[in-house]
Amino acid sequence: MILYPAIDLKDGKAVRLLRGDMEKATVFNDDPAAQAMEFVEAGCDWLHLVDLNGAFAGEPVNAAAVEAILERTKVPAQLGGGIRDMATIERWLDKGLARVILGTVAVENPALVREAAKAFPGKIAVGIDARDGRVATKGWAEVTDVDAVDLARSFEDDGVAAIIYTDINRDGAMQGPNIDYTAAMARAVSIPVIASGGVSSLADLIALRDCGAELNGAISGRALYDGAIDLKDALAALKG
Repeated sequence: MILYPAIDLKDGKAVRLLRGDMEKATVFNDDPAAQAMEFVEAGCDWLHLVDLNGAFAGEPVNAAAVEAILERTKVPAQLGGGIRDMATIERWLDKGLARVILGTVAVENPALVREAAKAFPGKIAVGIDARDGRVATKGWAEVTDVDAVDLARSFEDDGVAAIIYTDINRDGAMQGPNIDYTAAMARAVSIPVIASGGVSSLADLIALRDCGAELNGAISGRALYDGAIDLKDALAALKG
């Protein structure tokens, strides 16, 4: 199972939010590229990047910070937030992103997801962010009536590289991930599922790994910044 260190970008800085609330942001590093290098030097195989401002604006806002990370690091990175058309997808892939995450458009324009997955095999992930099983869009500001598992199933045969499932109620709260729901989603689809939200300890990572469903990986942010998870130790444990 891959551990994806998260770098959430707000106003050019690496931050973490509490349950997706932009007003409850903690700045962890003024230099996101330096933060990325810390994760890479600790041995991570991937980076998970989120343009928080972009998610609300519907277009890239923290592009300079993302580009600086891509220039400094050599491990593959995936990015979500404000990516809602083919031109933006193509532009980011051309800049060296390994994978683009489509969230809001997966609900509002699923045809774009299918078109992009066909055009860029292995490079398109779907971000499914949910409160109480219902999908939220536009930076989690709007909760829809769409069931998260149903949305994942709708892309089953479209060549999507991964589903990134975030439980918003757990995100940044250091209360542990929603293992049961994440495992249920992983069992419901053949698409690789990455767990996000609430990972607060090495025990959480081990529980996700051993949940009885084949998870591709887990994303962790605040626990890495706070020191609740030692990245080197976690990577060794998951590979061991």
